[in-house]
Amino acid sequence: RSVMAKIFVTLHGMKSLLYKIQGAGHWKRHFASSLQKPCEVRARFAPSPTGNLHLGGLRTALYNFLFAKSNKGKFILRIEDTDQTRLVPHAARKLENMLSWAKIYPDESPVVGGPFGPYVQSQRLSLYNNYVKNLLENGSAYKCFCTNMRLTRLRNDAIRRNEIPRYDNKCRYLSQSKIEELGKNGTPYCIRFKLETITEPYEDLIYGSILSNVADHESDFVIMKTDGYPTYHLANVVDDHLMGITHVLRGVEWQISTPKHLLLYKAFGWSAPLFGHLPLIVNQDGSKLSKRQHDLHIEYYQDQGYFPEAVLNFVTDIGGGFDDREHGVVLSIEDLLEKFNLSRLTKNSCRLDKDKLEQFNQLDLQRRLNSPTDILLLISQLHDLVQKTYGERLSSSTTQAKVLTADYLKRVLIYFEKRIVRLQDLLQPEFAYIWVVPDSIPIEELPAMSCKHAEVLRCVLQVISSISNFNKERIVEEIKDVSRQYGLKIPAIMKLIRMTVTGMKEGPPVGEMLYMLGQDTAVERMKHALTLL
Repeated sequence: RSVMAKIFVTLHGMKSLLYKIQGAGHWKRHFASSLQKPCEVRARFAPSPTGNLHLGGLRTALYNFLFAKSNKGKFILRIEDTDQTRLVPHAARKLENMLSWAKIYPDESPVVGGPFGPYVQSQRLSLYNNYVKNLLENGSAYKCFCTNMRLTRLRNDAIRRNEIPRYDNKCRYLSQSKIEELGKNGTPYCIRFKLETITEPYEDLIYGSILSNVADHESDFVIMKTDGYPTYHLANVVDDHLMGITHVLRGVEWQISTPKHLLLYKAFGWSAPLFGHLPLIVNQDGSKLSKRQHDLHIEYYQDQGYFPEAVLNFVTDIGGGFDDREHGVVLSIEDLLEKFNLSRLTKNSCRLDKDKLEQFNQLDLQRRLNSPTDILLLISQLHDLVQKTYGERLSSSTTQAKVLTADYLKRVLIYFEKRIVRLQDLLQPEFAYIWVVPDSIPIEELPAMSCKHAEVLRCVLQVISSISNFNKERIVEEIKDVSRQYGLKIPAIMKLIRMTVTGMKEGPPVGEMLYMLGQDTAVERMKHALTLL
């Protein structure tokens, strides 16, 4: 009979979490057993090492990390590499490195180790073999000797009849003598799990009550392949049980597989963890994300100079899960932990607005510039970027080398803090004048004047070099005096100075530009320009 109740599941070190439970039988026993003794919250991120960590994977890792840590639990990283055909060399190590960059540190992992290792599935094959034997012995699974040719024929026939392709469960009904005969002949086989009808819902931590009778649209599924490797369905259930996982937060694309996993737990006689499924992340136009979108890889964000906190805020801003979140504020990982609330997670697909990432990164850049320790790190990073980009040209003169001094770099950062999103923006062509003397001056585009350009610039050079209190206001005053002396319009003389000093027709106000460059650099630029004029 169906029962409905609301209970508080209080786990060791956890806040009280309210769960609505529907159903009876195995699922009722599962939830009841969770009340019998307190236990530590243990959540996990279990990626496959098939490429770069992408935004969706980071989101899954982050929410599991936040859930575990906000409940004083443990966060586990496990590598699921049972599909050996799709492995990418060194991908597993890169995954853990990217999590570390994002300040998501596992308590247990292949690198960190832990009491429930190994944390790589290909190193746990003997464990899976033993548990498959248990399922064979209790009648929950069977050997399937069907060839790929037969399976392909079944699939093609179903498609031709406009039916859902699925296995016909033929080998479920083989006699013991037939199984022994095929085994003696060395016929290859896989292991399939016997699906059964599900009539009771399970409680999704995010979506609520879910009823899905997988037997209506699927057949007995493979849990051990012919190569001896387990499928995801078996391995993740066995590992979650052996590693004491209490909560599984994963993408909603796995929601359809959860009934299979609950049936496996039932067949083993184990209590299942609580499941919650995170909604899809989609492009702004609603289209599905693709792993071939390189600007969704976390390594791309790192290489392009985005800050970890900005990326984390970008991910969490679209998915919800937080109390009292202010707009226009970048939350630290500590803030995210403090405000995390699983019940606030959205159920709707999350649309990516990439402009938000730019906004968060700019906010975080400004925050770091106001931190005495962070600004030193930014200065060091900018130094290395400039040295790498303009190294040879910077060694051409002593004055040019001054652009690598901490004072100059700090002045540049503060001046441009509201005009850039990343440090790398300062290396774009329009900012080249900050670092190097222009290679040429577009003389043919200089403003028309009744006197020679060189004569006017020489006069400007004299007054600029003689200013004792070098500031923007004094610079502009002296330039205006020169314009009056030669009977020139202010815009014309400003354009002359900008083009000869930077090689650009447009840019920041001349007074600000010269002040930012500094008196010595401004004087050297004008001297260099005179040699070209």
